[in-house]
Amino acid sequence: MSIKFPEIKAFDTAQFEAFTAAADSSTKGLQAIAAETTDYSKKSFEKTRQLCEKLVGVKKIEEAIKLQSDFAKSAYEDFVAQATKMGGMYSSLAKESFKSINAASPAQPSAVTEPWKAPATAK
Repeated sequence: MSIKFPEIKAFDTAQFEAFTAAADSSTKGLQAIAAETTDYSKKSFEKTRQLCEKLVGVKKIEEAIKLQSDFAKSAYEDFVAQATKMGGMYSSLAKESFKSINAASPAQPSAVTEPWKAPATAK
């Protein structure tokens, strides 16, 4: 029994192409996440800088406390919104990455995917 080179070459072409598509999709998704993280960091840094400038000019401690508490509330709300957005981006990344791999994978028999529905053997 001999295996010819063209047969070997064609054996896993679909899986290789699926993996390549998944890697490309992952790269694009990770670039978008990095850009979003950079943007959030810049905005956060700028808001902190503005708070520091305001705190330098404060004459009363009550004003400083109000500025700080308003900043903390705003920063928390911004963080929760950003975390929600990033969670969605990571979820989309995973879905897109595995879409092409799942399409190229052969279908699994139901006994493998649902072992609890396998026929019982008589003893």
